[in-house]
Amino acid sequence: MSSITSRRIVITGGNGDLARAISAEFRSTGDEIFCPDREELDVRYSGVVQQYFEKVGDIDVLIQNAGVTRDRLFPHLSESNWDDVLNTNLKGAFLCVRAVIGGMMRRGGGHIVMIGSYSAKHPPLGQSAYAASKAGLEGLAKSLAQELGVRNIRVNCVLPGFLNTRMTQGLSNEHRESVRAQHSLGRLNTTEEAARFIRHLLSMEHISGQVFQLDSRT
Repeated sequence: MSSITSRRIVITGGNGDLARAISAEFRSTGDEIFCPDREELDVRYSGVVQQYFEKVGDIDVLIQNAGVTRDRLFPHLSESNWDDVLNTNLKGAFLCVRAVIGGMMRRGGGHIVMIGSYSAKHPPLGQSAYAASKAGLEGLAKSLAQELGVRNIRVNCVLPGFLNTRMTQGLSNEHRESVRAQHSLGRLNTTEEAARFIRHLLSMEHISGQVFQLDSRT
């Protein structure tokens, strides 16, 4: 990819605050950015995914950011809750990667970034579906890195940390303070900082199969 001066980048989950921050971070790079929301690209459905990427054409970077939570204590977690989370967060990644790797091979390489979560390692109560989906993303990223490295396609997973976004707006101040207290620096990460890291990661051509945690929790 080093010979490509202008990259074509797709950021899924385009309505999310992190997706918007990543898109803003790349505004000055000269790259061509696609940031579809769920209405444009519902990653749960193979036909929708195939149609979207056929329309967009070959891309150089996929940032798999689309994700949902349906937090419930396990006895109250419905099958539809489980399916929505796993189909969006994990199956969606599978479908999008499957749609883009052919073009990346033709273009001589590419980079796939999975947006994971600290919950995959230390899930709070009520996040069994979300934690399972994000743990699956880590395994998928590491497996794909091994398979696709020979084709110069890098795959990494980024855990952006607890962010003040619409996804976390409903949490109580007590919960937020409890999370902040788990950070050795005493402060939370931001969407802008996570976006800066992702931009830097895309420039690092010899890194693949890694999981990066972007906060100060241990």
